[in-house]
Amino acid sequence: MISNLEYYKVFFYVARAGSVTRAASELAISQPAVSQAIKQLERQLGVDLFLRASRGVTLTQEGKVLFSYVEKGYEQLELGVQKVRQMMNLELGEVRIGASDMTLQFYLLPYLERFHEKYPEIKVIVSNAPTPETLGFLENGLIDFGVVSSPFDVPAGVESVPVRQIEDIFVAGRRFLPLKNHMVDLRELDRLPMIFLEKNTSTRSYMDGYLSKNGVVIRPEFELATSDMIVQFALRNLGVGCVVRDFAQRELDSGKLFELRLNTIIPKRNICVVRNTKTPLSRAASCLMEIMETV
Repeated sequence: MISNLEYYKVFFYVARAGSVTRAASELAISQPAVSQAIKQLERQLGVDLFLRASRGVTLTQEGKVLFSYVEKGYEQLELGVQKVRQMMNLELGEVRIGASDMTLQFYLLPYLERFHEKYPEIKVIVSNAPTPETLGFLENGLIDFGVVSSPFDVPAGVESVPVRQIEDIFVAGRRFLPLKNHMVDLRELDRLPMIFLEKNTSTRSYMDGYLSKNGVVIRPEFELATSDMIVQFALRNLGVGCVVRDFAQRELDSGKLFELRLNTIIPKRNICVVRNTKTPLSRAASCLMEIMETV
């Protein structure tokens, strides 16, 4: 068992310098302190490590063997210190983020662009997943923070900060033009071919819950993995799509799709940034969060 690592540090400097005097100068301690540390180490190991001479010291055979291992360890320690300093100076490191297609595209992406321009050496890893999976990644320490959409149950120890509102709407193409100027009752939706996201998303859970509270149960004609695909299916007149407005805004502006006018207002939701308050953020992750908070 190694009882005093400081002795090995002194041993390394003396062996490398070949001189107690030069080692003391490099370590910024007195020569007697260096000599005492070497004597203590030799006493612990029960062996002479140096041959003393008027012009300095040389390693014994036992000393050479020990130095071959101490040198490797000390070099690794120095490399570790160098890497940590690079991380603190944002010359090295990584940020791990969890985000869905929606939160990435309509909130996070511009901040990632600014962050990369400012800190090009930092690696950014985005785990693309819906809200429930992202929260699981956060709880298991697999990401630094997540960008998710409400609603969701906030786990213990997790901080959730709303950063942007989102709005769920129903969109359709020319096949459903008779509905364009018609005030649609929610109960009419169950008679239409509907296109929804899959059930493992916060968006689907929210809409199922909202419709259920209003006495409507939807059995979609199509259940898709992404909102972009919902827009594409709606453009091809395969049904009425339920999406967050941002995904369909371009098609709404061009007139390729239209928004159904409902006789009730669907409450808006939020994109939220979530982080585990029990786990300190890395230097790189903290800087990205600062950019997100100030821009």
